[in-house]
Amino acid sequence: MADSLPTEFDVIVIGTGLPESILAAACSRSGQRVLHLDSRSYYGGNWASFSFSALLSWLECQQNSDPGEEGSAAWQDLIHETEEAITLCSKDKTIQHTEVFCYASQDVDDNTEETDALQRTPSWVAPTPLTNPLVPACLSEETPSLCVTRHEMPAKDTPENDGEISPEVMDVEETLAKENNRGDKTYTHTVSDGAKDENKLIVEDSTDQPKRNRITYSQIVKEGRRFNIDLVSKLLYSQGLLIDLLIKSNVSRYAEFKNVTRILAFREGKVEQVPCSRADVFNSKALTMVEKRMLMKFLTFCLDYEQHPEEYQAFMQCSFSEYLKTKKLTPNLQHFVLHSIAMTESSCTTIDGLKATKNFLQCLGRFGNTPFLFPLYGQGEVPQCFCRMCAVFGGIYCLCHKIQCLVVDKESGRCQAIIDHFGQRINAKYFIVEDSYLSEDTCSNVQYKQISRAVLITDQSVLKTDSDQQISILIVPPAEPGMCAVRVTELCSSTMTCMKDTYLVHLTCSSSKTAREDLESVVRKLFIPYAETETDREGLTKPRLLWALYFNMRDSSGISRSSYNGLPSNVYVCSGPDCGLGNEHAVRQAQTLFQEIFPSEEFCPPPPNPEDIIFDGDDKQPEAPGTTNRIIAKLESSEDCKNLENHENHLQN
Repeated sequence: MADSLPTEFDVIVIGTGLPESILAAACSRSGQRVLHLDSRSYYGGNWASFSFSALLSWLECQQNSDPGEEGSAAWQDLIHETEEAITLCSKDKTIQHTEVFCYASQDVDDNTEETDALQRTPSWVAPTPLTNPLVPACLSEETPSLCVTRHEMPAKDTPENDGEISPEVMDVEETLAKENNRGDKTYTHTVSDGAKDENKLIVEDSTDQPKRNRITYSQIVKEGRRFNIDLVSKLLYSQGLLIDLLIKSNVSRYAEFKNVTRILAFREGKVEQVPCSRADVFNSKALTMVEKRMLMKFLTFCLDYEQHPEEYQAFMQCSFSEYLKTKKLTPNLQHFVLHSIAMTESSCTTIDGLKATKNFLQCLGRFGNTPFLFPLYGQGEVPQCFCRMCAVFGGIYCLCHKIQCLVVDKESGRCQAIIDHFGQRINAKYFIVEDSYLSEDTCSNVQYKQISRAVLITDQSVLKTDSDQQISILIVPPAEPGMCAVRVTELCSSTMTCMKDTYLVHLTCSSSKTAREDLESVVRKLFIPYAETETDREGLTKPRLLWALYFNMRDSSGISRSSYNGLPSNVYVCSGPDCGLGNEHAVRQAQTLFQEIFPSEEFCPPPPNPEDIIFDGDDKQPEAPGTTNRIIAKLESSEDCKNLENHENHLQN
């Protein structure tokens, strides 16, 4: 495919994350010739979603050593004397400190040969970090589809994988199977602070444990295609920039969304639901009548706080938590407003807290009882929606396509071309590069932040109700001053992100240490390991933890252009995911860069109506008066259909 790539484009986009995909769609929509490349075998970059087996393959790729510079001499020979090269990074280094724990046991009644054939990892690995690669890197067959208007999950007879287990893993399997057949007891490995106790086998009698749905690791593996696990956990504000862009550009027709059904609070060691609407406030049993009136009065003020500057100007230098105390709100209300409505840190300024509260209130009621939406099949569907729009308007896509360098003209200082790993030189006027592709030399002066992430598979919700199909968001306040709050998003099976009778839980916070050190204390508050049983103050059993992944992700948002060394004027950098709940930063960045490149073009305008399109050879004239102001697009219909068909065939392959 690389040999057949054209050599002249208007815009080359490297990376398929959300801001790059939005930019590619906007450029293609405005009539530019766009080439969209990614060295990865899947769409989305750090915004991607994976099935369970694809996630394990991704983990192995993260642990592989940095490959050498293959074919460096070949591409260096293509650089002319009047040019210089800016090498790009050959290995994604945005993910660090990956640790995997498995708590679910292997079902001894399962057919051993069938389980071995399906699994790519041990049936139930000790709850210790994954240190050895266990699966072959074959993410291409698990690439998420762009078409999200699906209503059925894959059939049960769909092949899950065709990988084989390494001899080392099979040895572990056989040993654990023998141990597990000793009796009616649960055998688990435990990790202690001392290295000597790392592989110690603990016997726990589970005879008296209450009966609950038993989920085994082999079930998770067999149903792995029902999981769509996001690398970054985000929600869409119903009045946010991304929703407005999806509707305006008509990209929303490629996706489906569900409303987040409830907002939770963690207070005094227990989880409780937060009232959102006026009806919820007055029906809530968690608030007294006086508190309900105080809360409604304060929220009414926040909706138009700009009209009453005298109420907050004296507290501009104070934190939002200190400002709430001056409003005579009870500690209960202060907690709800700070952590469940504004969803900000205690140290945020008063004006930022008021803005966040107003934004929350303005988003209520547009699509449901909460301000948030979640895309079916995961966050990774959103970048692919914009990729599809780009392909419809003529953009060319190529995954697994590594870029060796940017070619810069010494005299003008502008980038003229790229050279790929096949040694092909491709010219363009503008270049958009995702931050992770830039080399260490280019980023030597950049100070990155980090995001701590955890992905959990559990057997029940953190707050059980009559319905088991709840989508919840919870903010857990910091245990100590100076630490960051942890955002918890819990997804049910109706979001198409996990198998039936399980929940997919995402934890996110700004990093101060490794992800496990930052988040494990919160995990212990909300969940228990699979083999244990623990009840809260009301006698309810905590959700059991079946599987957990911890990792740190680079946060490149907020990096100024001047921080990069030797960046040509026509090369633009897009950042990876930020730590925020919404997608506002990505949309705002894409729009800003597009307007810098094409100041006279509209950003992602609405597509033309079918009746307003005039094809070549169509002599029919507008009949109704005033139709001269309608959108008239001159399209090569056969070529557009061919572009979309080629793009969809590439996804299927």
